[in-house]
Amino acid sequence: MVSGQVILSVYILTFLIGLPANLLAFYAFVKKICEKPTPTDILLLNLTISDLLFLLFLPLKMYEAASEMRWFLPGYLCPVTTFVFFSTIYTSSVLLMAVSVDRYLCVAFPVQYKVHRKPLYGVICSGFIWITTSTHLCFVYIVDHLSRNENPAQDCYNNFTQSQLDVVLPMRLELCVVLYFLPLLVCTFCYTKFILILRRTSSLNEGKRRRAVGMAVGTLLVFVLCFLPYNITHIQGFIIQEDVSWRSDALLLTTVNTVFDPITFYFSSAAFQGNLKALLRQGVKTMYPGAGVTNVSTIQNAVRQVGQTVNLQNNHLGASQWQQRNDWSCRAV
Repeated sequence: MVSGQVILSVYILTFLIGLPANLLAFYAFVKKICEKPTPTDILLLNLTISDLLFLLFLPLKMYEAASEMRWFLPGYLCPVTTFVFFSTIYTSSVLLMAVSVDRYLCVAFPVQYKVHRKPLYGVICSGFIWITTSTHLCFVYIVDHLSRNENPAQDCYNNFTQSQLDVVLPMRLELCVVLYFLPLLVCTFCYTKFILILRRTSSLNEGKRRRAVGMAVGTLLVFVLCFLPYNITHIQGFIIQEDVSWRSDALLLTTVNTVFDPITFYFSSAAFQGNLKALLRQGVKTMYPGAGVTNVSTIQNAVRQVGQTVNLQNNHLGASQWQQRNDWSCRAV
């Protein structure tokens, strides 16, 4: 089992990298939806919101890790933080499944699906996913009710009594089967078929094909590397009827998922790259108002500067002086 200091270090790095990356992703998807929304964009926006919600509550888990995994914050924050922490994990996995289904249908049935593909369906699907995962994670409050008189106030879902485990272990098993392994199977099927169809489509631009395949492979890697170990602990715990000792280690991998998601978005979506670059260029212009601005007055100034240079040359100025002014004029243009 990893120490509280290691957990704290991972939390801090995840927060420092994941928060700005997901804020940029949020901006990019909002801009894309305002211009030309698709169900995939709406699903990915909800995935980004899920990651941001997770990151906003992460400082509370940092405080817990810094306190050697003891909960010294107000008691009501424990179930709220735990609910957000775990519900966003499973919300992410189900949203990734929905994205894989949408992308598979787009390439498998391009004509038929395009007729029925509407942004409203992305909104409905996202709402259904949020409600489903939130309902499943309500067991957090059941355990909180059971633990009020059995556990010290400093424990927040770390050390369970046997009566608590009798409730927690079956619910964890149901969570991992319904909200992880089922989405994993669907995702694997959809992206496998997705890649095979793209490989047979000779008319598709090679750059687009690489981005699409990279997105599919990246999503599957996130599913396996970030979520599989944690969900295996649920199965093992149910079999041995005990809390698994390496569960906190596996939970750290799910935290890193909030960093991997924006990276996958960037390398798989040309629209995401374009919006992000536009935002960065806008930031540079804000910091340096004259940078990259071309207008009439700028052109006029450049023409005047070139004319001055020509006059200086015709007046037989020294070669070194003329060269110095000419270099300055080129930089101004």
